[in-house]
Amino acid sequence: MFDENIIKIAKIIKENNGTLYLVGGSLRDTILNLPVHDLDFCVTGISFVKFKELFPQSKIIGKDFPVFLLNSHEFALARTELKTSSGHLGFKITSNETITIQEDLKRRDITINAIAKDVLTGEIIDLFDGISDLQKGVIRHVSNAFLEDPLRVYRVARFAAKFNFKVDNSTIELMKKQRSELLTLSVERIFIELKKALQTSTPSTFFNILKQANLLNVHFKEIYNLIDVPQPEKYHPEGDVYNHTMIVLDKVAKETNDEVIRFCALTHDFGKAETKKELLPQHIGHEMSGIDIIRDFCNRLKTPTIWKKKAIATCKYHMKAGICKDMRPYKLAKFFNEVNKSAITLKELNIISNADDMLNREKLQFNELGEKMIKIINGNFLKEQNITVQAVGVEKYNQILLEKQAEFLKSEINK
Repeated sequence: MFDENIIKIAKIIKENNGTLYLVGGSLRDTILNLPVHDLDFCVTGISFVKFKELFPQSKIIGKDFPVFLLNSHEFALARTELKTSSGHLGFKITSNETITIQEDLKRRDITINAIAKDVLTGEIIDLFDGISDLQKGVIRHVSNAFLEDPLRVYRVARFAAKFNFKVDNSTIELMKKQRSELLTLSVERIFIELKKALQTSTPSTFFNILKQANLLNVHFKEIYNLIDVPQPEKYHPEGDVYNHTMIVLDKVAKETNDEVIRFCALTHDFGKAETKKELLPQHIGHEMSGIDIIRDFCNRLKTPTIWKKKAIATCKYHMKAGICKDMRPYKLAKFFNEVNKSAITLKELNIISNADDMLNREKLQFNELGEKMIKIINGNFLKEQNITVQAVGVEKYNQILLEKQAEFLKSEINK
């Protein structure tokens, strides 16, 4: 799996009493027969100065812990860490030629990331049974040093979501102890982990693991608030709003890799947590009450503006999307125009709307009809008929356009 340049580097290191190992995610994914995009290497027996002397063409990158960039790959010297203060960055890092690969692996977070392979000999070093955990589909901490970095809580949940693995009960118990430490994480770091979680194959697992560890409400209270909120069983046999949201999220994840649309699926029913008890299990008006909740959620996590705009538009229009097949042509035309002017596209809303249906009814492709209407019956269409704003005024012009669009929809629907 190594090209001649990597072998050459490994030999030079070996000639100078060092050893080159493949480590981390690249080795883990190789064992899982998954695509490997970047190779990560660990060097033992060589000092920082010596490595730079041997490979003067290498570039030093990284702020907290410098690594060498050589032939488009990263080479890190083996290191140990000593906890000096609270938080994700509260460590003193030691790196020198005396630190062994065993010591380096011991500091890592979970067993499946604590495996090394000697580049030249092919020897596998697996002190913590990471390969066995890969085979069993289990995420498990390496040692109690897991408690020293709160970010590991979210990494565990994310890796579980990425590989659809279970988390060992002993690791869940350690995660539960991290509640106060989680508060030391920066908002920017939390958003990065959320974004990565939304890019996984089963993003619901991320939130389910946090729920299992009683940590979901630390940074994601809006999602936590959906737990045990009832819904009408006639339309929601899946149970409470939280379960519904997780199902919708995973269904959308199967349809699109766009993490922004997945985020919209995650937030679309936030308003249901605000429904007054006397109205339950109905949630009349939740599409409007959810807007401020989403806005606050996005502002707190500092999501990109487009994430907030698309999520709010989804919240606002997802109920109408679910019943658009029953709309009269005039009302349907208004709906298509409103969505078209919003941040969410008709196609994106269609994906979420279909996933939102828990009764497995015939899936709608209303976006195709709406896109066709907007493409054909628009300002240019009226201009060809000599109908202009200047001639009839804005209000009359918009009224005529809607009527023409409704006529078009009626003819399309009756085909």
